Amino acid sequence: MNKISRRDAIAGIISTGTIVLGVNDNVFAQTDNSASAFRAQHQPKPLPFDAAKLKGISEKLIKSHWENNYIGSVKALNTVEQRLSAMLKEKDLPAYLYGDVKREELIRTGSVVLHEQYFANLGGNGKADGKALELLKQWFGSYEQWESEFKKTANALSGGSGWTVLAFNIHTKELHNYWASDHAHNAPFSVPLLVLDMYEHSYHLDYGAGAAKYIDAFMQNVNWDEVNRRVEAILKMSF
Repeated sequence: MNKISRRDAIAGIISTGTIVLGVNDNVFAQTDNSASAFRAQHQPKPLPFDAAKLKGISEKLIKSHWENNYIGSVKALNTVEQRLSAMLKEKDLPAYLYGDVKREELIRTGSVVLHEQYFANLGGNGKADGKALELLKQWFGSYEQWESEFKKTANALSGGSGWTVLAFNIHTKELHNYWASDHAHNAPFSVPLLVLDMYEHSYHLDYGAGAAKYIDAFMQNVNWDEVNRRVEAILKMSF
């Protein structure tokens, strides 16, 4: 029996649709004997705001971001889950090949979750209030000091990729602005309260390489009602 290299094997998996974003809808069908963990039935969430009404961020950019990057990640996650389900039945499958697809599962899951959090915390007036504002003052001294640190963290990612996430860590019980270089890079036990996408696809159509202008525009559109909803959920948790 001819042996295949790890690279050739991975290429074969990719060609079957593991990492392809543009997949046919019938790939989402769940077989009767599939494990619930790999049901491959994730559905994209609609934009929770009118994309034509954001300040400084165009409708064209938002729709491109939502349709191509977010929905692409939803489709990819479904494809990955379906592939994992099939691979479970392959008794002689090398563990390293399974691990490569598990890595894709982590990346695609992170992309879906963070994009949904990002779009959900857009569409507001950008004026912090309520429990969220109280927390920012408690942990950063003032809103202005928090905003300065949040923007610095975001600008550190400009020209590259990643996310800036204001999150409460339920292990350390601390509030921080976290720097994330990709969809899978996050502080364990951190719960996102405000999510900013710093991948170039989130701003290039409007600002080119001017990431700082995009960050300023984002701050004008933060939906602090949604941030407060997340804060309230945290406050109800017992640690």
